[in-house]
Amino acid sequence: MKLTVGLAAVATLLAANGVSAVSEWGQFFLGKGFNTFRIAFLMERLSPPANGLTGSFDSTYLQGLKTIASYVTSKGGYAVLDPHNFMRYNNGVISDQNAWTTWWKNLANQFKNDPKIIFGAFYSSSADVVRYRCLIITQLYIDLQNEPHDIDATTVASMMQAAVNAIRSVGATQLILVEGTSWTGAWTWTSSGNANAFSSFTDPANNFAIEMHQYLDSDGSGTSATCVSSTIGVDRITDATNWLKQRGFKGFLGEIGAGSNDQCIAAIKGALSLMQQPGSPWIGALWWAAGPWWGTYYQSIEPPNGPAIARILPEALQPFV
Repeated sequence: MKLTVGLAAVATLLAANGVSAVSEWGQFFLGKGFNTFRIAFLMERLSPPANGLTGSFDSTYLQGLKTIASYVTSKGGYAVLDPHNFMRYNNGVISDQNAWTTWWKNLANQFKNDPKIIFGAFYSSSADVVRYRCLIITQLYIDLQNEPHDIDATTVASMMQAAVNAIRSVGATQLILVEGTSWTGAWTWTSSGNANAFSSFTDPANNFAIEMHQYLDSDGSGTSATCVSSTIGVDRITDATNWLKQRGFKGFLGEIGAGSNDQCIAAIKGALSLMQQPGSPWIGALWWAAGPWWGTYYQSIEPPNGPAIARILPEALQPFV
């Protein structure tokens, strides 16, 4: 089974040259077979604190978000909407379930008619997408929140379940990506309490995937270009893979990243190879990161010369396109 690699972790650029900038990297990666773009944004920019989560969206920012997402989907790609807030809003943990679900109903209503949008309920950060070529995902994807952390797993699961139910209540049918606590780490999925908290997760439309993230340095933070070993990719996602199979859930590796060296490249390829085995529950993966603001960050594959362009792109990712 072949993997298709797409691109995410791109902050929305709503300046005058925003769509122009997006089109440049869009053409670059779509031309190389990448097909999915994660569009990260801050909830406070779309929903200014003066309006609150239940108030009206900033019309200029919303239009910019729509323009960028529409560009991606019009070119045959898939757009992941990623509120990149770590389950925080206006410097506080999001705990008002009514406000949270109202916000998601309002956003889903804006995008529910675009079948190539993915809703992301991430409590985490963003990354490049690897998707099985044999899967025809004809939805805009929803990422509920980026990398929740320092919040009990049962609380996160409850908020994620409420968001899924809210999105479905307005008629949106796109794929929803659901994240857990503890930075939604694959290697800590059981020890963090996520495995138990999400064991009975449901979706009225039966179109969700559990999103996990995984870096390959010693503390799993994605801050060191040194990998633990050449097998650490497989080692860190095996337990999560088995859990997904046992629950009958789909998995989505929303972020993976490592250094541009022989050991890390072997570890990345090992993880992606495991993901594409027959009977695998994984439907895709994202490389972290791309976007014009990453500068010299060692995992950036921002064209034309991001630090990871020379080796990660051709050696670790393109073989799975």
